[in-house]
Amino acid sequence: MKNALLIICLMLSSSLMIAQQKMPPELLWKVERLSVMGLDKDVSTIFIEVKTPNIKENNYDSKYYKMPITGGDLVEIKKEDATAKDKNLSPDGNYKLFHKEVPIEAIKGTDLYKDLDKSDVYIFSDLDIRHWDTWQDGSYNHLFFKKAETDDADGTDIMPNEPFHTPQRPFGGDEDYIWSPDSKNIYYVSKKLKGKAYATSTNTDIYKYNLDSKSTENITKENKGYDTNPAFSSEGALAWLQMKTDGYEADKNDIVVLNNGVKQNLTERWDGTVNSFLWSKDGNEIYFTAPVDGTIQLFKVNYPGRKSIAPVVEQLSEGQFDITSIIAQKDNTLLVTRTDMNHAAEIFSFNIKDKSLKQLTNINKDLYSSIDLPKVEKRYVTTTDGKQMLVWVILPPNFDASKKYPTLLYAQGGPQSALSQFYSYRWNFQLMASQGYIVVAPNRRGMPGHGVEWNEAISKDWGGQVMDDYLSAIDDLAKEPYVDNDRLGAIGASYGGYSVFYLAGIHEKRFKTFISHDGVFDTRSMYGTTEELFFVNHDFGGAYWEKNNTTLKAYNEFNPIYKVSQWDTPILIIQGGKDYRVPIEQGLSAFQAAQLRGIKSKLVYFPEENHWVLKPQNALVWQSEFFKWLKETL
Repeated sequence: MKNALLIICLMLSSSLMIAQQKMPPELLWKVERLSVMGLDKDVSTIFIEVKTPNIKENNYDSKYYKMPITGGDLVEIKKEDATAKDKNLSPDGNYKLFHKEVPIEAIKGTDLYKDLDKSDVYIFSDLDIRHWDTWQDGSYNHLFFKKAETDDADGTDIMPNEPFHTPQRPFGGDEDYIWSPDSKNIYYVSKKLKGKAYATSTNTDIYKYNLDSKSTENITKENKGYDTNPAFSSEGALAWLQMKTDGYEADKNDIVVLNNGVKQNLTERWDGTVNSFLWSKDGNEIYFTAPVDGTIQLFKVNYPGRKSIAPVVEQLSEGQFDITSIIAQKDNTLLVTRTDMNHAAEIFSFNIKDKSLKQLTNINKDLYSSIDLPKVEKRYVTTTDGKQMLVWVILPPNFDASKKYPTLLYAQGGPQSALSQFYSYRWNFQLMASQGYIVVAPNRRGMPGHGVEWNEAISKDWGGQVMDDYLSAIDDLAKEPYVDNDRLGAIGASYGGYSVFYLAGIHEKRFKTFISHDGVFDTRSMYGTTEELFFVNHDFGGAYWEKNNTTLKAYNEFNPIYKVSQWDTPILIIQGGKDYRVPIEQGLSAFQAAQLRGIKSKLVYFPEENHWVLKPQNALVWQSEFFKWLKETL
């Protein structure tokens, strides 16, 4: 009996030790990543892909599963047995859509000089020379259709010889094209602009291609901003997402519906911006996701059609989580994916009537049960202009308010990306807190989810009120007895990296260390080398040679390069070699400046990574260097 009790005690002790583990970087890269492949025709079965990082092979392993949409066990299947309904098959079953690259222009030396087949030169006479992490090589994404029962690899190109993309680069997929309900027309998204016009504009449009006449009609030509994500209702009404302002990539995103020649903006009077949407089964409502108060929630808006009823937006879900996608509707239930700062994406069902959420998958249950989770608190801070700003505070596992903790100010990128309950595999707050750091993440000026005015306030004011917002957040937390004011750091990427460079020159000894990843260091050279010129034109107010009050601020007062003389604090600089959004000279210039100023500094350079770090081994190096630097300097 004594031996049995001893064994039980040892087992309990072992389980408690496991439960008390704090997440290390290696464990983060064992978190399985769920994505939805689709549903069957009866909307009764969901097909799921689960990816697991393979550190040794430096890639990802995939497994495939099916599950009833009401929940239940995941059943492993072969990829070819994931027979999800094919959205690219025409409703009448006769044709299928697909896209592929088509060579259109002669840009490479091997195209221009046939006898010099070993040349590796590119020759340009206009802009749009590279995008995200790829150089323009003269090929374009084109959309094709073919008879469904054939193996025709060629098909019919609906934009023959046109030097334009559909799907859109760099991130567009088959959400950029759909069939009409009668199978007679194809609707697709394209930005039919060339060269400088392409680089300086966000004017994508939705085009209608008729199979019989082979004619194309631009159905959104009057709108000069983004038109994306077309989708038909069960009653044949066409909805899409629309931004009005050309060149403004973070403009208010509205849901617009076209029906019988009448267009209606359903969310125009609502003070928010839409992420994604799904028509209700009866076509009378649209469900959508949108950022609100530091989270992403479910909403709905009614579609009145020709009736003289104003559309009304209603928030459906509420809680400390993000609804990251709406998969489908079945009766009174929505199938969605959900995350929070402590949990990667899982599938949930949302009951439309009682507004309750039910978790259907739990692929990382064992992993999360083996670790202590940080506590995530919502806090409101008064800014220097008297506004209430939401600040997420992530406390270490087993937080003890009687102790003092090193604290990190997190600066979000974008600059107009929501700082919500996202789960990142790099900027992971769970991981940071598990290493013993408090993380302070303010929803500073520029964040969506707090009204359009708050969201727009950062444009043309990068170094203005937003910097006061950052300092208000960290100064407020610094009053707490558990924050070690002698060990404060500031970290961030992209615009967050810019924020770090800028704060390094104005922080007045608040911070003991800085980490900047792919941050804008010199706004002038950023304008000269970034690819999406519409972004800097809008946010900086124009080119650096255009002398007006806005550009003078952007390229002088708000330019971190002119704050370097005040730098006095260790800084880690991380840069991707294939980052064409915030190109390599930004990180190299900042590191060179820090070195020549005699400031403790380190450069971590990833030659083959873009604005993100995607390869598993590189990601582990990133985490290792990140925490090694904090240990050395904080």
